[in-house]
Amino acid sequence: MGSLTQEQKSIIIGSILGDGYLRIISGRKNAFLEINHSIKEREYVDWKYRKLKSLVKSSPKARKGNGKRIAYRFFTHQHPELTEIYQKFYRDRKKMIPDDLQLDFLIMAVWFMDDGNRTYQTYYLNSQNFDYFSQKKLTEVLRNQYKIESTLNRDKEYHRIRIKQSSAERFKELICKFIIPSMKYKFG
Repeated sequence: MGSLTQEQKSIIIGSILGDGYLRIISGRKNAFLEINHSIKEREYVDWKYRKLKSLVKSSPKARKGNGKRIAYRFFTHQHPELTEIYQKFYRDRKKMIPDDLQLDFLIMAVWFMDDGNRTYQTYYLNSQNFDYFSQKKLTEVLRNQYKIESTLNRDKEYHRIRIKQSSAERFKELICKFIIPSMKYKFG
């Protein structure tokens, strides 16, 4: 395994913003990435697998989860560059947003494919796995780097990011070419 490509880094960071998790097992030196989605998103998991294949132990596998859910997932090898990313995005094993986060269109597209959805005339990014402060930081990053205006909306006891209608078309235009065909349904 060599160094991560920029494309791989973007997919990994987009996954961390979404449903992906980096972990360091006790007694081990480096982090590994877990990609875990519903079996319904098999094409998406296979796409991530192909892009990260040089880092991956074995191909994705279906696994019965809690209740009737069937997950489709894979793990990467441990890697020093994943450890560097882990150190930026985790505090006490909880995800957080680093102060120097730089988004690119692929990062935003993977984040949207993981955790985005359409509502009425705009989009949500289901960012509930981050604390309120980190979510506020994400809205500032979207505004400062790409002039995408967003707010935090309450979702039960948590918050999530809602792209303002005035920025919805711009958001879509920036990420559209990176959205794989099986995930275009998220645009509505």
